[in-house]
Amino acid sequence: MISRHADMPITAKPNMRGGDGTAHLTAIFPVLPAHARLFSVIELQPGESIGYHVHENETEMFYFMEGTAQVQDDEETCVLHPGDALSTPSGHGHSVRNTGDGPLRFVAAIILD
Repeated sequence: MISRHADMPITAKPNMRGGDGTAHLTAIFPVLPAHARLFSVIELQPGESIGYHVHENETEMFYFMEGTAQVQDDEETCVLHPGDALSTPSGHGHSVRNTGDGPLRFVAAIILD
């Protein structure tokens, strides 16, 4: 299946998971396999964030493409850059904040256990 950028819906999520600002999610495919819950490009503007949350019975993976992210990975906080990735398995949590001067863009996929 081919998915053209012009056909990918964009959803605005204000205060996603208790974060600041509005996350914009571009759905890469309109229909996902049964064990996938999310496969999107997420964009956050400077100062915007996705609040800390824990995943249960699923794994979320991020691949950072543009910008600078401050990530809380369970109890550890670090800065990630384009080319870096994060995996959050079931029972663990994370948050993401755009600490750069431009947009933060990353691919996010959630796979059910």
